[in-house]
Amino acid sequence: MSRLDPQKWTADQAGGKEDQPERLVTLGRTWVGDCWFTTISVDGASCSALVDTGSSATLVTPAVVRNNTTILPTAVMLQTVTGERTSMQGEAVVTLEVGNQRVDWPVWVADLEECILGLDFLRAQGCVIDTKRGTLTLSDGHVTQMTHIPSRSGSHVVHTLSMTDKTQSDSNERKSSVSNVYPDVPTEPSVNSTPADTEKIAAVRDVWKRNCEGLSPDEQALLWSLLLEFKDCFSVSEDDMGQTDLIKHDIDTAGAQPIRTRPRRLPLARQSAAEKALLEMQRAGLIEPSTSPWASAVVMVPKKNKNEWRFCVDFRALNKVTRKDPYPLPRIDETLDAVAASSWFSSLDLRSGYWQVPLAPEAKPKTAFVIGGGLWQFKVLPFGLCNAPATFERLMDRVLMNIPRSECVVYLDDILVHGSSFASALEALKRVLGRVEAAGLKLHPQKCCFMRQEVTFLGHRLQGGGVPTMLDKIEAVRDWPTPTSAHDLKSFLGLASYYRKFVKGFSCIAAPLFCLLQKGAIFVWTDECQTAFVQLKKALTEAPILFPPDPALPFLLDTDASNVGCGAVLSQVTPVGDRVVAYYSRTFNKAERRYCTTRRELLAVVSAIRHFRYYLGGLHFTVRTDHAALQWLMSFKEPEGQLARWIEELQAFDFEVLHRPGARHQNADALSRRPCVAEDCRYCEKRDGQDSKWLKVDVQCALLCNQPSTGAGTLNTVDAAEWRHQQREDADVKHVLSWVEEKRRPSWEEISMLSRTTKGLWSLFESLRLCDGVLQRGWKEPATGEIRWQVVVPKSLRCTVLQAMHGAPGSGHFGVSKTLRRLRQGFYWGQSRRDVEEFCKKCDPCTARKGPVGRSHAPLQQFPAGFPMERVGIDVLGPFPRSEKGNRFILTAMDYFTKWPEAYCLPDQEAETVVDALVEGMFSRLGVPEAIHTDQGRNFESKVFAAMCEKLGSHKTRTTPLHPQSDGLVERFNRTLAEQLAIVADKHQRDWDTHVPLLLMAYRSAAQDSTACSPALLMLGREIRTPAEMAMGKPPEVPRDPPGSDYARKLQDRLESAHNFARNKLLSAGQRQKRNYDVHTRGRHFQVGELVWVYNPQRKKGRCPKLDSDWVGPCEILERLGE
Repeated sequence: MSRLDPQKWTADQAGGKEDQPERLVTLGRTWVGDCWFTTISVDGASCSALVDTGSSATLVTPAVVRNNTTILPTAVMLQTVTGERTSMQGEAVVTLEVGNQRVDWPVWVADLEECILGLDFLRAQGCVIDTKRGTLTLSDGHVTQMTHIPSRSGSHVVHTLSMTDKTQSDSNERKSSVSNVYPDVPTEPSVNSTPADTEKIAAVRDVWKRNCEGLSPDEQALLWSLLLEFKDCFSVSEDDMGQTDLIKHDIDTAGAQPIRTRPRRLPLARQSAAEKALLEMQRAGLIEPSTSPWASAVVMVPKKNKNEWRFCVDFRALNKVTRKDPYPLPRIDETLDAVAASSWFSSLDLRSGYWQVPLAPEAKPKTAFVIGGGLWQFKVLPFGLCNAPATFERLMDRVLMNIPRSECVVYLDDILVHGSSFASALEALKRVLGRVEAAGLKLHPQKCCFMRQEVTFLGHRLQGGGVPTMLDKIEAVRDWPTPTSAHDLKSFLGLASYYRKFVKGFSCIAAPLFCLLQKGAIFVWTDECQTAFVQLKKALTEAPILFPPDPALPFLLDTDASNVGCGAVLSQVTPVGDRVVAYYSRTFNKAERRYCTTRRELLAVVSAIRHFRYYLGGLHFTVRTDHAALQWLMSFKEPEGQLARWIEELQAFDFEVLHRPGARHQNADALSRRPCVAEDCRYCEKRDGQDSKWLKVDVQCALLCNQPSTGAGTLNTVDAAEWRHQQREDADVKHVLSWVEEKRRPSWEEISMLSRTTKGLWSLFESLRLCDGVLQRGWKEPATGEIRWQVVVPKSLRCTVLQAMHGAPGSGHFGVSKTLRRLRQGFYWGQSRRDVEEFCKKCDPCTARKGPVGRSHAPLQQFPAGFPMERVGIDVLGPFPRSEKGNRFILTAMDYFTKWPEAYCLPDQEAETVVDALVEGMFSRLGVPEAIHTDQGRNFESKVFAAMCEKLGSHKTRTTPLHPQSDGLVERFNRTLAEQLAIVADKHQRDWDTHVPLLLMAYRSAAQDSTACSPALLMLGREIRTPAEMAMGKPPEVPRDPPGSDYARKLQDRLESAHNFARNKLLSAGQRQKRNYDVHTRGRHFQVGELVWVYNPQRKKGRCPKLDSDWVGPCEILERLGE
């Protein structure tokens, strides 16, 4: 039967073409028994519906359909049981709610007595009708009651008929045919649709429904007709993949010897996931058993934000020996130019596109992988092969051959169909879908967009009118916020200075900005600064710096990461230098800010390649980073977790990693430090609050000293013109300058009222001269006898000179004597030693790194315990080599009063593992402690541990940060335990956990110096015998008591006596310890408002401690919390 054109049907109704066959829906009644009704909801309106297995379709009355629901007109007529014909309102998709099932379902809309729940819905939802109990059971087990109405006509049978087939209608009426409720589905009398067709139609319906927004009813009907025509193009499930015969992927290894990677042992938790994935791929026909000499390793990669694993093969070794395919990729700028005149767009996405490309027979063995002792190989193109993008681009060029770029453009697996009008775009889409279907490929219905006026393609936003928005290439620079501090300004000038040779008059433009970075300058943002800032941003985002990409030129990707974000610059090497193609910058989220330095730098590489994948796919490029450790990125032997996921994503790209020093890496470094532009950013608000809380108000000097030297932060040069200007403006030097110019030394009477500085220079008049208009002083070098000349420094430039002589690159941040000698080599002013001493004392980087000469220690604070399990200290020792039982850590706990130790060997130190060990071990046998003391490890500070303490009623305390001495009891036991394990463990160090129980026995039975008793005596009321004592026949220390009621009383007396004895010993030991410790203390009392430096070596986690500062500050004391 021909496919119905809704527009043509409308015209037929108006003009009445008599030769068109008329389609009917016959509604017949058969007396088959009683009827059953149930309550359903249609678009939120409750109604009664006939549950009818005899009706192949579901019908609803117009009264229950929402006013805003789209009802597509239909040419199908309704024929009643009496033979009368009437038209139906049409077809619609409504929300049906039966029981607890809520689905969008296609229905006919017709004037009936009641709604009819047809066989199409009952079968799809797996409904079971029980007429004995009067229930309708859904597929999930939910039971809905039905109402029984006896002696009523039975099932409604819905047929589709044509008037040309009228003679056959009598025989066909007894055969139910599905009346499909989608526009223009070709139906034949008495032929039911297959389940596969039903799934495809349902998939097309979902696609059509998602893309109807913004289209007129006529346009919706045209789109539906087209999608239905090519329903075989759409994949209905993950297993429903096509396979093309236009191309086969080959792997040219240029005669290389087969590479056989050693199989990796998968953890038990991942083995079941690997076996499941292997079985699914085998059933889908993606892999087959292999006898290949090649073998790659399998990596189970965690899926992002899911507790699931993805099966991946590490093809890095194979890619290294594969000859690269030079098949060219389209130029992105030319591709976007082709859509410039278009207003309607459709983007197509293939379902697992690589898996729809078969492998050449000789390539299959090279994809072999080993897992669980078995060897398998791929039959289709797997993910991770370096030439996969080139093969896929070649395939798409063949599929879409002779279709002009004015209708369709393709870049790898991104297909964009476009047109200047709806009709032209729809016609182009029809041709493309026909090619896709002919090629044997299948689309992912959920990822396709049809007939849109705004889509995203190759990272660019295409809108109605067809003009591609290219601003995302320069967004990182274009949206750079106006600097609010010297720190922000230095980041921007670092980027600008990197490309200064391309900016005409850079020094003049940037002069107002550099003035704000001078020593002692107050940061005031003027109109002149704003003009310079805007001019530099404009210069950075236009030619000649910004350069259109050329695939013939090599690409460079410069990446960098800071504590708050990452940045990247994509550029190309040209004869005149590196030209920028695009910028990229983003801030880290809360979790990413906790990454170590190497991990952040790696994240910067992954994020940048992911962002620029359209430029870099299928091409060789170079990644440049200032972090040398990333050079091992693609050679890491056994990646796991997040690293494995990143490497799996990157192995399809052809690149090399090069290291270059940070001083030459300012372009990416500046973008990584770009201030956050997000409004109401909670992290920025928190950080700003911390800054205002901890830092002193005048931070200009600290910012200049704390930041690493960049192109924008190098020493501000002072030329002769500046020296002349500042000397003539100085109140003390200008007089002397005029005297020397006149070559006249005034008398004492003339200078008696002048300043001390002027008088000092007057006394040196014979050794002064003018050189290029700059006042200088001569002095004799003691070592060589040569005359050297010093510039007389006015007050306005002394701070600049001090900064240069002490803190500039090459000056070394040395002490007073070395800095003073360096300064006197070329500069002079009176009392310069005093100024050098003061400057060195206030140099923040020196103070932050060197700290005070002598550390102050507060007097010893003690927390005595008076009975068992009053206070328990807990810590984790490790990691150790993984034992044969899989353990790597030891959880240690000790009672402060009895010194009774506990130790549990654990495979990890997660909070759940620690809590389980404590509850099932120490607390279940010895009772719950009143207080639990730990360090600030994440496992002890977790919500799980806090919940345990709350449920048990124990008070939780913790050590001072970076001060493990406050839990010295457990720390000392850890040292003892580690020493004993080192003595008894074998040379392979894999049996250490088997020795822990006996070492605990030894410690519990040994008398402690502080109590003069063994932990066993104080905890159990008796001594425990060791194997050695048993072997030697040593008699028990305490005679055995005869059984009876007296034993409990004597045990209690013995414990009380031992505890009293121990208390006295502990008191004496504590007094002695405090007396000896406090002799060496010289603590001082700090007052609110004082500025102090805080010792915090872990402030920059992940950085090399030898190159980092251990002190933070200056910080203001806001409140005293105790002594």
